[in-house]
Amino acid sequence: MSTSNFSEPPSSSIRPQRQMGILNVFRLGLFNLGLGLMAVLTLAVLNRVMISELGIPATITAGVLAVAQFVAPARIWFGQLSDSKPIFGLHRTSYVRIGAVVFGLAVFLAVQAVWQLGSLVRANDGWLWNVQTMGWTAVLALIMVVYGLAVSSSSTPFTALLVDISEEENRSKLVAVVWSMLMVGIVIGGISGGIVLKNINPGGVEAGQIPLDNLQAPINSVFSFVPFLVIALAVIATWGVERKYSRFSSRSNSVEREDKIGFGRAFRILTASRQTGIFFSFLCLFTISLFMQEAVLEPYGGEVFGMSIANTTKLNAFWGIGILLGYSTTGFLIAPRLGKKLTTKFGCLLVAVCFGLIILAGFTQQENILKTAMILFGIAAGMATIGGISLMLDLTAAETAGTFIGAWGLAQAMSRALATVVGGVILDIGKAIFTTPVLAYGSVFAVQALGMLLSIFILDRVNVLEFKNTTGKAMATVMEGDLDG
Repeated sequence: MSTSNFSEPPSSSIRPQRQMGILNVFRLGLFNLGLGLMAVLTLAVLNRVMISELGIPATITAGVLAVAQFVAPARIWFGQLSDSKPIFGLHRTSYVRIGAVVFGLAVFLAVQAVWQLGSLVRANDGWLWNVQTMGWTAVLALIMVVYGLAVSSSSTPFTALLVDISEEENRSKLVAVVWSMLMVGIVIGGISGGIVLKNINPGGVEAGQIPLDNLQAPINSVFSFVPFLVIALAVIATWGVERKYSRFSSRSNSVEREDKIGFGRAFRILTASRQTGIFFSFLCLFTISLFMQEAVLEPYGGEVFGMSIANTTKLNAFWGIGILLGYSTTGFLIAPRLGKKLTTKFGCLLVAVCFGLIILAGFTQQENILKTAMILFGIAAGMATIGGISLMLDLTAAETAGTFIGAWGLAQAMSRALATVVGGVILDIGKAIFTTPVLAYGSVFAVQALGMLLSIFILDRVNVLEFKNTTGKAMATVMEGDLDG
């Protein structure tokens, strides 16, 4: 697909004409829906096939898939590029679309490398370290590096676009809709992926025994169609948005300057206010505390409640329902009334309480209580997430929005990757200390609750007004060219 087909009128002609209507907001959210679909392909379908069907060790599988998260520092660079170097006359849109094309191609190539690696494992009747397996592992890891960089180059300018097209008073509603679409994409992808995997194995053949030829055709078809669909969604979502609604050119004095803000100066603006470091710390601790249970939730349902694999998988559905309820009520009802900071604090407090409920549910060993606790946890997490993201966009300088969004994206990506590891480590420590499973798993949830309370302590020190004043002064100094010393 030629990127020249993506061109729209140059940003110099961009003049915001009106507020974006709700239908266009949902259209914009189609990009996040596509990201949700891609997340399911990589973290659910590809992960499942590699471990269960092909017999590739979980450590190898997790390692190569995690590579995409560990290139997150590139988000800052891509964000700064979208601030200073428009492509085809557009600061955000072209980056979003080109990134979508690249990560769509990368995920298709990734599954082809997986087949090569899987055929070697089956030929050897198990995993063996040799030149061939190491070579294909390295190829797969390299493809995931490209995938991670493409996602960073696409999602960071997209989030910066949300800053460009919104004002503080309507930002929480925009965030609620767009992030709800991400969850919708995950749900749709999960249902579709389940149907595909079920059709692959209609006869109940044990995992690892399905012939490779039976696996390749249907999975290749999914990994061919979904990336193409996601690319189309990216084009549809962003078409005309920047041209009609972006305020970037009017907000940024640097857009029309020949000496546009480079990475060095943008980074100095990023670090000019102590509020940046405070909020970065909050975002890291909040993300780790929120997602630590991802690695332990389904085993918790199995060991403590005696739930089947199918039933523990459904726990994510209850959590997802709660998230969607939390997103919608917070964006349209709670945040506009309480304010973003108070909403975030209240959400963090409720998340901590919900972790306590999840622990208490373990002592009852009643599935219905756990499911109810997961719905409440989802609502609380949705409230804290929408409040935090809305506050994050307020703590973003318009002139270097991409750079700031890159920094916030770095905090979230690295923290989420770390959260899975930390959750597993705490669980192992808990099992070494306690003989009762509910206490071992409860130690993970207890640490998460404590982390949420500490997040509130850090959040109390976040001051948007101080951030704007300090960053504004740094921006003025940069524009005068006096920041070099």
